[in-house]
Amino acid sequence: MQGQYKVRGGKLVSVDVTTQDDRISTAHVFGDFFLEPDDALEDLGAALQGMATDASAAEFAASITARLEARPEPVQMIGFDAEAVAIAARRALGHASSWEDLTFEVIPAVVLPPVLHVALDEVLPQEMIAGRRGPLLRIWDWDSSLVVIGSYQSLRNEIDAEGAARHGIGVVRRITGGGAMFMEQGNCITYSLVVPTSLVEGLTFEQAYAYLDDWVMGALAEIGVKARYVPLNDIASEQGKIGGAAQRRFAGGVLLHHVTMSYDIDADKMGEVLRVGKEKLSDKGTRSANKRVDPMRSQTGLAREQIIDGFLDHFRARYDTRASTYTDEELTRARALVETKFGTDEWTARVP
Repeated sequence: MQGQYKVRGGKLVSVDVTTQDDRISTAHVFGDFFLEPDDALEDLGAALQGMATDASAAEFAASITARLEARPEPVQMIGFDAEAVAIAARRALGHASSWEDLTFEVIPAVVLPPVLHVALDEVLPQEMIAGRRGPLLRIWDWDSSLVVIGSYQSLRNEIDAEGAARHGIGVVRRITGGGAMFMEQGNCITYSLVVPTSLVEGLTFEQAYAYLDDWVMGALAEIGVKARYVPLNDIASEQGKIGGAAQRRFAGGVLLHHVTMSYDIDADKMGEVLRVGKEKLSDKGTRSANKRVDPMRSQTGLAREQIIDGFLDHFRARYDTRASTYTDEELTRARALVETKFGTDEWTARVP
């Protein structure tokens, strides 16, 4: 059995294992990484031998680290680390999945009320847990303006109620943490990924964010945007912040990951609706909220629809996909959640 893991910004690690009586009987580690001294390669496999097949990635990594630290001379692992070997081993044993193991349902942009998209981010992971949906990527599109605040944000601290009313912009609270999303028609690009948590097996929360957005970094590069990930969950370019990500892990082994990136935001209007304090700006290298988000339109000269099409083309070329759309039942459930949860003051103002 073989498992592989490509370190983001690093090298490919592969592990071949055989098992007997719920223990790893043999393990061989190989890849395009660098390792000094050369004979430490044998220690990587030896550290896994004899371990239980249901050991966690952390336990595998701890065993590898202990084995290497017991050597008389220091070991340099270049382009990979003990955690990467552990993740590859877990994949070899069938406990973790890779992108190549999955077929993604792709739902292109469908214009819906933005609050309905927020509700679908609760409905669709439940559909995957129930086995009615596979992993999926979907693009949001919407027909009215809305600010979507994070699950744990204070409504009155984040929103200028007078400014929102003056511009006719509503507010809804989503199920993930993170910051506010200022969403007018055509001003940003939002997508949601629903994946098994086994895809991020062994990764820290910080690593999981970057790992799930690695594909969009490639898509951005193709349209001429040099982007980088800024921990924990920001995507930035040389000209400024592009957007941010948020996640929610469900008990049924499913993870929701969504991202909003600016395309052509009215920064003045955003500044009248959102309250962005000095503390939030303190680590952004700017004194003005209007300079925090750099639109992709100014960097690419492309229409929003062209960028979305480019994202989808890149994703389809990179992974196994099939076309899909929302079912009537999913939309009905989402509308019910708007009535009972996402459209209510009790939910939106739960953190006043």
